[in-house]
Amino acid sequence: MKHAIIVAHPNPKSLTCEIANAYLKAVAELGQQGVLRDLYRVGFAPCLTGEEIPGPGGYVCPPDIQRERDLIDHVDVFAFVYPFWFNAPPAILKGYVDRVFSMGFGYEPGPGGNQSLLDGKRLISFTTSGAPDEWVKQTGALDTLAKGFDSHLAAVCGLTVADHVHLGGVTPGITAEAVGDMLVTVRTATRKAFDPALTELV
Repeated sequence: MKHAIIVAHPNPKSLTCEIANAYLKAVAELGQQGVLRDLYRVGFAPCLTGEEIPGPGGYVCPPDIQRERDLIDHVDVFAFVYPFWFNAPPAILKGYVDRVFSMGFGYEPGPGGNQSLLDGKRLISFTTSGAPDEWVKQTGALDTLAKGFDSHLAAVCGLTVADHVHLGGVTPGITAEAVGDMLVTVRTATRKAFDPALTELV
Protein backbone atom coordinates (compact mmCIF):
# COMPACT_ATOMS: atom_id res chain seq x y z
CA MET A 1 0.00 0.00 0.00
CA LYS A 2 1.25 3.47 -0.86
CA HIS A 3 0.28 6.73 0.85
CA ALA A 4 0.53 10.36 -0.26
CA ILE A 5 0.92 12.54 2.84
CA ILE A 6 -0.12 16.07 1.92
CA VAL A 7 0.79 18.53 4.68
CA ALA A 8 -0.04 22.24 4.80
CA HIS A 9 1.70 24.40 7.41
CA PRO A 10 4.20 27.27 6.92
CA ASN A 11 6.29 26.31 9.96
CA PRO A 12 8.36 23.16 9.38
CA LYS A 13 8.71 22.74 13.17
CA SER A 14 4.94 22.87 13.76
CA LEU A 15 2.96 20.06 15.37
CA THR A 16 1.19 19.69 12.03
CA CYS A 17 4.47 18.77 10.36
CA GLU A 18 5.36 16.47 13.26
CA ILE A 19 2.05 14.69 12.72
CA ALA A 20 2.84 14.22 9.03
CA ASN A 21 6.21 12.70 9.91
CA ALA A 22 4.63 10.47 12.57
CA TYR A 23 2.14 9.21 9.98
CA LEU A 24 4.95 8.58 7.50
CA LYS A 25 6.86 6.59 10.13
CA ALA A 26 3.75 4.63 11.11
CA VAL A 27 3.03 3.47 7.56
CA ALA A 28 6.71 2.55 7.13
CA GLU A 29 6.45 0.37 10.26
CA LEU A 30 3.53 -1.39 8.55
CA GLY A 31 5.78 -2.16 5.57
CA GLN A 32 3.97 0.39 3.43
CA GLN A 33 5.32 3.29 1.35
CA GLY A 34 4.73 6.98 1.81
CA VAL A 35 5.44 10.00 -0.34
CA LEU A 36 5.49 13.30 1.58
CA ARG A 37 4.20 16.40 -0.18
CA ASP A 38 4.99 19.37 2.07
CA LEU A 39 3.15 22.08 0.17
CA TYR A 40 4.96 25.07 1.65
CA ARG A 41 8.42 23.56 1.30
CA VAL A 42 7.87 22.50 -2.33
CA GLY A 43 6.49 25.95 -3.13
CA PHE A 44 3.15 24.72 -4.43
CA ALA A 45 1.23 27.44 -6.31
CA PRO A 46 -2.40 27.17 -5.14
CA CYS A 47 -4.07 29.69 -7.45
CA LEU A 48 -6.15 28.11 -10.20
CA THR A 49 -5.53 29.71 -13.59
CA GLY A 50 -8.19 30.52 -16.16
CA GLU A 51 -6.78 27.94 -18.56
CA GLU A 52 -7.43 25.18 -16.00
CA ILE A 53 -11.18 25.76 -15.95
CA PRO A 54 -12.81 23.29 -18.37
CA GLY A 55 -14.61 25.01 -21.23
CA PRO A 56 -15.46 24.63 -24.92
CA GLY A 57 -11.77 24.25 -25.70
CA GLY A 58 -11.38 21.40 -23.24
CA TYR A 59 -9.08 21.23 -20.21
CA VAL A 60 -5.42 22.19 -20.09
CA CYS A 61 -3.28 20.60 -17.37
CA PRO A 62 -0.30 22.86 -16.55
CA PRO A 63 3.15 21.22 -16.33
CA ASP A 64 3.47 21.77 -12.55
CA ILE A 65 0.15 20.05 -11.91
CA GLN A 66 0.98 17.17 -14.24
CA ARG A 67 4.24 16.63 -12.33
CA GLU A 68 2.31 16.60 -9.04
CA ARG A 69 -0.24 14.15 -10.40
CA ASP A 70 2.51 11.87 -11.64
CA LEU A 71 4.01 11.80 -8.13
CA ILE A 72 0.77 10.70 -6.45
CA ASP A 73 -0.93 8.86 -9.29
CA HIS A 74 -0.37 5.33 -8.00
CA VAL A 75 -1.08 5.81 -4.30
CA ASP A 76 -3.81 3.96 -2.43
CA VAL A 77 -4.34 6.52 0.34
CA PHE A 78 -4.39 10.31 0.42
CA ALA A 79 -3.58 11.66 3.90
CA PHE A 80 -4.30 15.35 4.49
CA VAL A 81 -2.57 16.95 7.48
CA TYR A 82 -3.43 20.57 8.25
CA PRO A 83 -4.56 23.10 10.90
CA PHE A 84 -8.04 24.57 11.22
CA TRP A 85 -7.89 28.21 10.14
CA PHE A 86 -11.28 29.90 10.52
CA ASN A 87 -12.68 26.35 10.77
CA ALA A 88 -11.44 25.53 7.27
CA PRO A 89 -8.33 24.14 5.56
CA PRO A 90 -5.47 26.54 4.76
CA ALA A 91 -5.77 28.21 1.35
CA ILE A 92 -2.74 26.32 0.01
CA LEU A 93 -4.47 22.97 0.66
CA LYS A 94 -7.77 24.11 -0.83
CA GLY A 95 -5.82 25.29 -3.88
CA TYR A 96 -4.08 21.90 -4.06
CA VAL A 97 -7.45 20.15 -4.20
CA ASP A 98 -8.78 22.68 -6.74
CA ARG A 99 -5.83 22.15 -9.08
CA VAL A 100 -4.66 18.57 -8.54
CA PHE A 101 -7.93 16.72 -7.88
CA SER A 102 -9.77 18.40 -10.73
CA MET A 103 -10.60 17.26 -14.27
CA GLY A 104 -8.44 14.42 -15.54
CA PHE A 105 -7.31 13.19 -12.11
CA GLY A 106 -10.21 13.24 -9.66
CA TYR A 107 -12.97 12.99 -12.24
CA GLU A 108 -13.74 13.15 -15.95
CA PRO A 109 -16.81 14.02 -18.04
CA GLY A 110 -19.24 11.17 -18.64
CA PRO A 111 -22.51 10.68 -20.50
CA GLY A 112 -24.58 11.33 -17.37
CA GLY A 113 -22.30 13.88 -15.74
CA ASN A 114 -18.86 13.73 -14.16
CA GLN A 115 -17.39 10.27 -13.49
CA SER A 116 -15.07 9.67 -10.53
CA LEU A 117 -11.52 8.44 -11.24
CA LEU A 118 -10.18 7.58 -7.78
CA ASP A 119 -12.56 4.76 -6.86
CA GLY A 120 -11.05 2.24 -4.45
CA LYS A 121 -8.62 4.77 -2.96
CA ARG A 122 -8.97 6.12 0.57
CA LEU A 123 -8.82 9.48 2.31
CA ILE A 124 -7.70 10.11 5.89
CA SER A 125 -7.33 13.50 7.55
CA PHE A 126 -5.47 14.77 10.61
CA THR A 127 -6.35 18.29 11.73
CA THR A 128 -5.27 20.53 14.59
CA SER A 129 -6.70 23.62 16.26
CA GLY A 130 -6.05 25.91 19.19
CA ALA A 131 -9.61 25.36 20.36
CA PRO A 132 -10.27 22.36 22.61
CA ASP A 133 -11.66 19.17 21.06
CA GLU A 134 -14.99 19.55 22.88
CA TRP A 135 -15.54 23.08 21.54
CA VAL A 136 -14.80 21.99 17.98
CA LYS A 137 -17.31 19.16 18.29
CA GLN A 138 -20.02 21.05 20.18
CA THR A 139 -20.02 23.99 17.76
CA GLY A 140 -20.34 21.63 14.81
CA ALA A 141 -17.12 22.91 13.24
CA LEU A 142 -15.62 19.46 12.77
CA ASP A 143 -18.84 17.95 11.45
CA THR A 144 -19.28 20.82 8.99
CA LEU A 145 -15.73 20.41 7.69
CA ALA A 146 -16.06 16.63 7.43
CA LYS A 147 -19.26 16.97 5.39
CA GLY A 148 -18.29 19.95 3.26
CA PHE A 149 -14.68 19.00 2.55
CA ASP A 150 -13.93 15.32 3.25
CA SER A 151 -17.25 13.84 2.19
CA HIS A 152 -17.72 16.10 -0.83
CA LEU A 153 -14.21 15.46 -2.16
CA ALA A 154 -14.73 11.73 -1.60
CA ALA A 155 -18.07 11.75 -3.41
CA VAL A 156 -16.75 13.66 -6.43
CA CYS A 157 -13.59 11.59 -6.80
CA GLY A 158 -14.83 8.16 -5.66
CA LEU A 159 -12.72 8.05 -2.49
CA THR A 160 -13.62 6.24 0.72
CA VAL A 161 -13.16 8.28 3.91
CA ALA A 162 -11.10 6.14 6.30
CA ASP A 163 -11.05 8.57 9.24
CA HIS A 164 -10.75 12.18 10.34
CA VAL A 165 -8.69 12.60 13.49
CA HIS A 166 -8.84 16.04 15.11
CA LEU A 167 -6.38 17.18 17.78
CA GLY A 168 -7.45 20.28 19.66
CA GLY A 169 -5.85 22.46 22.32
CA VAL A 170 -2.70 23.11 20.29
CA THR A 171 -1.47 26.37 21.84
CA PRO A 172 1.97 27.98 22.27
CA GLY A 173 2.18 26.65 25.82
CA ILE A 174 1.42 23.03 24.96
CA THR A 175 3.54 20.57 26.93
CA ALA A 176 5.89 18.00 25.46
CA GLU A 177 3.80 15.33 27.18
CA ALA A 178 0.62 16.52 25.44
CA VAL A 179 2.42 16.54 22.09
CA GLY A 180 3.66 13.02 22.73
CA ASP A 181 0.13 11.84 23.50
CA MET A 182 -1.15 13.39 20.26
CA LEU A 183 1.53 11.65 18.20
CA VAL A 184 0.58 8.35 19.84
CA THR A 185 -3.02 9.05 18.77
CA VAL A 186 -1.82 9.59 15.19
CA ARG A 187 0.15 6.35 15.11
CA THR A 188 -2.72 4.40 16.69
CA ALA A 189 -5.26 5.78 14.19
CA THR A 190 -2.93 4.95 11.31
CA ARG A 191 -2.48 1.35 12.43
CA LYS A 192 -6.21 0.97 13.04
CA ALA A 193 -7.01 2.17 9.54
CA PHE A 194 -4.27 0.45 7.54
CA ASP A 195 -2.74 -2.48 9.42
CA PRO A 196 -3.86 -5.55 7.41
CA ALA A 197 -3.77 -7.67 10.57
CA LEU A 198 -6.37 -5.38 12.17
CA THR A 199 -8.54 -4.64 9.14
CA GLU A 200 -8.95 -8.38 8.44
CA LEU A 201 -10.66 -8.71 11.82
CA VAL A 202 -13.23 -5.98 11.12
